[in-house]
Amino acid sequence: MTLWSGRFSAGMDEALWNLSESFSFDHVLYAHDIAGSKAHVAGLVAAGLLTKDEGATLTETLDHVLEEFDTGRFERAASDEDIHMAIERRVTALAGPVGAKLHTARSRNDQVATTLRLFTRDALREIAVATLALADTLVAVGARYPEARLPGYTHLQRAQAVLLSHHVNAHALALSRDVARLLDARGRTNVSPLGAGALAGTSLPIIPSVAAQALGFDGTFVNSMDAVSDRDFVAESLFSIALLGVHLSRLGEELVLWTSAEFNFASLGDAFTTGSSMLPQKKNADVAELARGKAGRLIGNLTGLLTTLKGLPLSYNRDLQEDKEPLFDSVRQVLLVLAALRGAYDSLTFNEAVAATAADDELLMAIDIAEVLVGEGMPFRQAHEFAGRLVGEAVRDGRTLADVVAATPDGERFRELFTHGEGIARRTSPGASGPAAAPQQAEQLRQILDELRVRIS
Repeated sequence: MTLWSGRFSAGMDEALWNLSESFSFDHVLYAHDIAGSKAHVAGLVAAGLLTKDEGATLTETLDHVLEEFDTGRFERAASDEDIHMAIERRVTALAGPVGAKLHTARSRNDQVATTLRLFTRDALREIAVATLALADTLVAVGARYPEARLPGYTHLQRAQAVLLSHHVNAHALALSRDVARLLDARGRTNVSPLGAGALAGTSLPIIPSVAAQALGFDGTFVNSMDAVSDRDFVAESLFSIALLGVHLSRLGEELVLWTSAEFNFASLGDAFTTGSSMLPQKKNADVAELARGKAGRLIGNLTGLLTTLKGLPLSYNRDLQEDKEPLFDSVRQVLLVLAALRGAYDSLTFNEAVAATAADDELLMAIDIAEVLVGEGMPFRQAHEFAGRLVGEAVRDGRTLADVVAATPDGERFRELFTHGEGIARRTSPGASGPAAAPQQAEQLRQILDELRVRIS
């Protein structure tokens, strides 16, 4: 029997049931739904709609049902369309007539919205913690190789030498913004819709703030129609996860390149690589490729939900059932990627000599030649053209840039530029990639990550 059987003379057709049921995926919300129901009971007691004894009975029964779920003993009934109906049905079976009072002054509309906000709030924090842990791991990689250098790239062409710590810290900063976004979204999620009812509230003397405080919400809804129809918090969470996924994809792409024989800048531990079913020599960075591939899935989940939401009239519509699976999937997938990438980077061995050879590519000194001339008073565009002509001559004639430069008038003043590591040592401006700028950057990044740790805790 459904919760609305009084209005109908026939049961739901099997085809509609198969389309409508959501227990198969929303059962993961059981703990959050029970927490919301316990807070609702406290609100009903405070409003005088339940006696203290009735409230105690319902609370104890809800705890019993929670234990059944936790221990795998809960048995779904054929009539359990979703997790919310399943819990109410079981509470009523155990508590008797008082169980039928559980849904007083509550609709599935505000109940579902409350449960989903509780789930999302917890999930965003869990993802933020895992993202911060990955950022810490990246910082640790740079600290393990304090003098390691490699080429920085634009257009995937060698551009200028950078410290490895500078490079991985750039990723860590991107992740720090992801953490901040996740926490910002969590703050906007943390508003209680409980008490909004189906869409217009209730004539019963409820006190929504009681349940909100019990659940740790920052406040209660302002408008009942908005409360039951709002899924901005899901969309914003999916966006934050999708953008995080884009950053994780970039990390993955880089690992694919670095661990290739062509780059050979790094290798991953055996525990974070796979082999080939046919080729015995292969050691594949599948972890990085999967991190890259999952980004499309996370973006797809966001796009799908936005498309679902775009044409809905106020207030609640059953279309909103489609908010859960993309959210559950994105949460699960991004946590898997974060854990795997953290392990992969922790296992990483950086091939300092190979990367340093690439970083010392003499053509990367062209900008330093131009900047020496600028320091002597030459306009930058003239200096740029001068250095470019030298590079062109070296490439066309098959000579080293150092030889071409040395053959120019007063060319000896550029000789020290071609000393190994000189290019990176000259990057001294604030926020730059050289050793002189590194300590201040490291401290700034540490402060950013520590502030996020405080926000999370």
